Amino acid sequence: MPLNDAQIRNLKPKDKPYKISDFEGLYLDIRPSGSKLWRMKYRFKGKEKLLALGAYPAVSLSVARKSKDAARAILAQGNDPGAVRQEEKREAQKVTEHTFGKLADQFIDKARREGRAPATMAKTEWLLGMAKAEFGTRPIAEITAPDILVVLRKVEAKGNYETAKRLRSKIGAVFRYAVANGAAQNDPTYALQGALIRPQVTARAAIIEPEALGALLRAIDGFHGQPTTRIGLQLLSLVAQRPGEIRHAKWQDIDTGNAVWSIPAEQMKMRRAHYVPLPGRALELIEELREITGTGIFLFPSLRSYKRPMSENTLNAALRRIGYSGDEMTAHGFRATFSKLANESGLWHPDAIERQLAHVEGNVVRRAYARGLHWEERVRMSEWWAGYLDELRAG
Repeated sequence: MPLNDAQIRNLKPKDKPYKISDFEGLYLDIRPSGSKLWRMKYRFKGKEKLLALGAYPAVSLSVARKSKDAARAILAQGNDPGAVRQEEKREAQKVTEHTFGKLADQFIDKARREGRAPATMAKTEWLLGMAKAEFGTRPIAEITAPDILVVLRKVEAKGNYETAKRLRSKIGAVFRYAVANGAAQNDPTYALQGALIRPQVTARAAIIEPEALGALLRAIDGFHGQPTTRIGLQLLSLVAQRPGEIRHAKWQDIDTGNAVWSIPAEQMKMRRAHYVPLPGRALELIEELREITGTGIFLFPSLRSYKRPMSENTLNAALRRIGYSGDEMTAHGFRATFSKLANESGLWHPDAIERQLAHVEGNVVRRAYARGLHWEERVRMSEWWAGYLDELRAG
């Protein structure tokens, strides 16, 4: 006979558990503790099974019957309601575990284990920190393109268009990581292409006129600050590498015997080892520098700790001190100076100049072919460039 609420309320516990049936396999399991637990007994593929439907009175009689009816409908479709229930629990747990914040942290950890540069990691953590502050606790599968656009618009409102662009890219990278790991179905940032204000691209300031370059070189020679800073600018003008690569240069990577500076892949922007021929003038500067910092790790250590490289602002600040504004010349601008004047000379193959700058060829086949080429030409070009700078310096 079917149960009713009054009957259920009056059920008393006994020394041992006992059952009171409703119908179609639904019953109450009354425990000695006083708990009244809904259970449904059913058979699937010839085996008797049990499905827990909750506890009375939190789950009322009518709700328990609806749950029983839903389970019987699953059975009618040829499925096991217990297995379906477990799969639903797993999916719910997956949603809870796969928040944007947790997946962003996993993505950051993966990038760190891949050996990304500390500066790159710092920027990535900073950018994703903005996204995590907005929707870090939300399941990643529930975050939509409009949700992301709200965050990007806040950055845009401050005039930081480039930052907004980079933030969209990093959020997209986390979503693609999530897709690869089964935590999301797609990357909603694709829908935001064209939705942001396009930042104006401004080239880093560089002096490309020979006469003005000669004046700059003389001003650097007369720099009255730290000798290491002066040598850093002088070496930068000679080798045309990125300022970060100069700052992180280590004594163990300098081979004065073969006149080669070997830059490890982890220090390069494109994560490819790079070899720089050192002209005679560069070797003279390195020997001068060895008297100052040769017992440490870095050629250009921080003034505060020999275990760290000099600050990324040091070289640009030195240019400001000798009278060159950020609109006139930057430390990175020496690369553009070398590229422009070396190409205009007509003496060198353009590929040799690109290799000197560590620019990566876009064509994979051509990149493989060109990998070992131009070394001898680059050695000659480095000596030519050093001599050319001396001529400009002399006016």
